[in-house]
Formats: sequence, structure tokens, C-alpha cells
Amino acid sequence: MARVGQDTVARQAVEGIARQPEAEGEIRGDGIARIHGLDEVMTIELVEFEERTIGIALNLESNNVGVVLMGDGLMIQEGSSVKAAGRIAQIPVSEAYLGRVINALAKPIDGRGEISAYEFRLIESPAPGIISRRFVYEPLQTRLIANDSMIPIGRGQRELIIGDRQTAIGQKASSVAQVVTNFQERGAMEYTIVVAEIADSPATLQYLAPYTGAALAEYFMYRERHTSIIYDDLSKQAQAYRQMSLLLLRPPGCEAYPGDVFYLHSRLLERAAKSSSRLGEGSMTALPIVETQSGVVSAYIPTNVISITNGQIFLSTDLFNAGIRPAINVELEAFAQFASDLLKATQNQLARGQRLLELLKQPQSAPLTVEEQVMTIYTGMNGYLDSLELKQVRKYLVELLTYVKTNKPEFQEILSSTKAFTEEVEALLKEAIQEQMERFLLQE
Repeated sequence: MARVGQDTVARQAVEGIARQPEAEGEIRGDGIARIHGLDEVMTIELVEFEERTIGIALNLESNNVGVVLMGDGLMIQEGSSVKAAGRIAQIPVSEAYLGRVINALAKPIDGRGEISAYEFRLIESPAPGIISRRFVYEPLQTRLIANDSMIPIGRGQRELIIGDRQTAIGQKASSVAQVVTNFQERGAMEYTIVVAEIADSPATLQYLAPYTGAALAEYFMYRERHTSIIYDDLSKQAQAYRQMSLLLLRPPGCEAYPGDVFYLHSRLLERAAKSSSRLGEGSMTALPIVETQSGVVSAYIPTNVISITNGQIFLSTDLFNAGIRPAINVELEAFAQFASDLLKATQNQLARGQRLLELLKQPQSAPLTVEEQVMTIYTGMNGYLDSLELKQVRKYLVELLTYVKTNKPEFQEILSSTKAFTEEVEALLKEAIQEQMERFLLQE
């Protein structure tokens, strides 16, 4: 292109003049540069300063271009030359990224060396059109019994996870390290990519990180693979985008967010899809997380993302603090206070509800297979737990799963092969439940 290599003059924004804080001993600006004389540059095009810092052109104004820096930019000074790279922001992609921890620029930050890649994808790609999609029909098994039994998620879907801080959110470096360690210990890291930009990262990189993750997920989706991507969290990304927009002098709107903050998330989440048969039926399932304040879902960002997603999983702080995890609100406790005035049948129904709530509790990093979930739910729904005390429910279920696996292996074999709860499967399960109940009551 004609503009490639075009030398221009860069001026840092007035609000970005470098200062030297006494405590830190380093120079920091605001991450924004105003460039004069750079004609025909495209939105989200990369530009390169003479000291090799890379920026992204976001504001295209009549007499200047507003650029956000993808680095500290400590050596950029007024009058520095800059040239357009001639390409939209993109990252390298390859199979080699599996098992690695990278930043928003797709650079490894896990200390395990460089990642080989010979293909690139745009950070911001257009969402697949209707013809390129297929109806969502395949389940994505989360192996969380509360999810899979009540709020099933399909491959290619967008399912929002929403709740207060600590119920779902974690952006600290220590939290990221803990998640990675957890994945490694359980063998999950071999098919996982972690894109990490923590709270003290520049706003530009926090804004880009979800798009980098989406680009990597698309690489596998268009190779007929199934991917799921968790955005933790879009509240922080929106705040980073607001910070960038205010520094770029864009007009603020509701809660000081720019007017296009809705488009910020819609163009990201719409990339989740189930590909058509012609494209190989790969999928990208999006699980965005949004943080609320005191459980208020009517704030600006939560309502925006709720309107974009196909469904929502609301996590309750009260349930989380009460030890019910995952803290999905499925209770009918409001009726329990009238227990003495209720009919016996209603009291029995509430008592069973309490036991069903117990079976929905699931420790962290303890996934259940579909067969184990079927076994657990059948036991509760058919009243086999009614005779147990609440404190006995979890213990009995754990022992039942072990008993079936050891003594009734044909149950899992038939269920997994037929994908149907046949009469033979039900007979095996009933037999196992009764046998284990006898053993359990003798032990107690």
C-alpha cells in the first residue's frame, strides 16, 4: 500500500506528558499519542514509532490520529517519527499455543520460550453470518450438575455468568497463577490457552485481551474443532475501554462510558458460533463473566451483556457465603418459614427440595460425568434420599457413585453407548441404590 513506510510526526497528548514519580522512579504517560500528518490510516491499523513501540489507531480525526500504545512508550517524545504498518491488528496463531500462558499480544509469559506460528488472524474478525452457522444442537457438558441439569449450554452458545466479586471473578496475578497450576495438576492445561492481562496492565492490553482469546478460539473453530472461551471479566474490559476513550477525548455517555461500549461487547460475543456442515461444524462457545455490585443486575454493563447473550447464570453471594457452590440460585426457601402452617404433602416436598439442593452442591475441581449426574439426579428425584438426614446426603451419594462404578460397570457402559436411559439402565440403577442404601444404613 502507498501509505506503508510513510514518515510522519508524532506528538504525545497533553494529558500524557511524561512525569517521574518520586516513589517509583520511572516515567509513565497515559498511553495515548496524537499523530499529525498520517493520512489514509485505517481504524485498528498498527503503527510503529521510531523506537519500535507499536500502537493501534483508534481515533481518526480531521487533523490528527489518536493512537493507543501497546507498551509503556517511555522513549516516545514529541516530534518522533512514526509510520503506518499497512495491516490491521493481528496475532500469530497455531497449535503450539495450546498449554501456554500468553499476553494480549500473543507473546508467551510463562518462561517456556517462544511459540512457533506461521499463520495470523485478525484480532477483530467479523462474526460468522447466518449461512455460515448451524443451529445450536450439541450440548457442552460443563460437568457441573447444577448447570447441566437445569441450565444446559449448547456448543456455539453465549451464556453469561453474572455475580458479585468473589463469586466468579479473579484478575489478580496470584489468581491467574493458581488457575494455571490447577489446570496443570489435573492435565487440563494441555488443551487450554490462558490469555492474561492483570489489573495493573495497561488499559490498551486489557481491552485487547478478550479479542486475542477470540482470535485463537476461531483458529481452532475453523479447523473443525470445538472450543469454549471464558472472558473473566467483561466489566473490567469495559472500564479499560472507558479509560482509553476518555483519554482519546471521545464524548462520554451513560456512566461515562462511550456510546459504542455496547458494540464493544456485541462484536466480541457474536463471534461465538456453531459452524455449518460445509465449514466442518466446529464451534466456539462463549462464557462471559460480568461483575455486579451488591447483586444489582440493572447497571449499565450487566444489562448490555444480558441483552447480547442467550442465557444467564446468576450467582448469589448469600448462597456462596452459605457454602452452596456453585452458588446458582435454585432455592424456594421463602416458603420454608411457613412450614408449620403447610400441609404435610407440601412439607414433604420442601424436605425433598432441601435434599435436592444438597445433591447440587459440588466441590471445586470435582467434575461429574453425564452418567454420574444421571445417577445423582435420579436418586434425588425419586425420593431415595428422603429417609436420610441432610448431613448424610453428600456422603451417601459419594459412596453410591463409587459402588456403581465398582459393582455395576455395565450401567455406565450401556448409558454412554446408547445415550438413552433405558429400562435396563434404570433397573441396574434401582438395584444399586437399594443395595448401597442397605450398606449405608448399617454403617451409620
